[in-house]
Amino acid sequence: MKKALPIIIALILIAIIFIGYGIVNKGKQTNQRRIAVIPKGTTHIFWESVRKGAEKAGAEAGVKILWNGPKRETDREEQIQIIEDFIVQKVSGIVLAPLDSKALVPKVEELYNKNIPCVIVDSGIDTDKYVCFAATDNYIGGLIAARRMGKILNGKGKIVVLKYVPGSASTTNRENGFVDTIKKEFPEIDIVDAQYGKDTVETALQVTEDMLTKNAELDGLFACNASTSVGALQGLRSQGRTGKIKMVGFDTEKALIDGLKEGVIDSLVAQNPFKMGYEGVKAVVAVLDGKELPARRIDTGVTLVTQENLKTPEIQALLR
Repeated sequence: MKKALPIIIALILIAIIFIGYGIVNKGKQTNQRRIAVIPKGTTHIFWESVRKGAEKAGAEAGVKILWNGPKRETDREEQIQIIEDFIVQKVSGIVLAPLDSKALVPKVEELYNKNIPCVIVDSGIDTDKYVCFAATDNYIGGLIAARRMGKILNGKGKIVVLKYVPGSASTTNRENGFVDTIKKEFPEIDIVDAQYGKDTVETALQVTEDMLTKNAELDGLFACNASTSVGALQGLRSQGRTGKIKMVGFDTEKALIDGLKEGVIDSLVAQNPFKMGYEGVKAVVAVLDGKELPARRIDTGVTLVTQENLKTPEIQALLR
């Protein structure tokens, strides 16, 4: 028994060390701030840029970024469920790109009532119960697209508008900015058709082909986001009408930049999704640290990209 006693004591000491190590590490894990970032979807490169920006801000602040979003950008119920899951996980804060300006209101207000700071990015929401809003000025983005269309058509012609989905505040503002500006500044440009392309390239392609078939004489086409722009480009190609119809798109996915280089797209209105993710996380951290935010509304910028300025350092930096 005496011989066994040192071994028993050693085993007890080892057990105490391991238990203590586990407690210390558990405490470290618990104390680390975790910020959830919830995009509208996870399939488009736009959202990957938002994620990169969020992760950069997280690394700078020493917080863990948790990333999850719906598979489709029309699945409001899935986005609501993701928010609920993060509430259960007791995250420190949330950065949210709401799929619907109305459907997500109850969850955003729940976060407010639970003192979980929420920053809205990309697309607005019909409540003021959030920390701040970091996004493109989408109405101005639509205005820029309309003025470009007016310029390249010399103020005359027939055009169609490929919209996104009902309830999306960001794209609705772009559509309104475009339509309002065309009607006000270019009365001789006639918008002969405007339809929703919905949330995938495939549906946008089908809608584009439908509008092109119905309208044999067209001079221009405006598409309001990445998926509708790619679908519109494919529709113009499939019907052999590239070059005949001037296209102004939105966002800067590779297929769109390639189309711009080829000259089948006249121009693209570019956002800065990286900055949305970066500023969104920074704002949550500022609230957690008890700091005053510099602004309630953070404008992340919007720029017109053409063949002429595509290779400039400013545009290349934005695209990267």
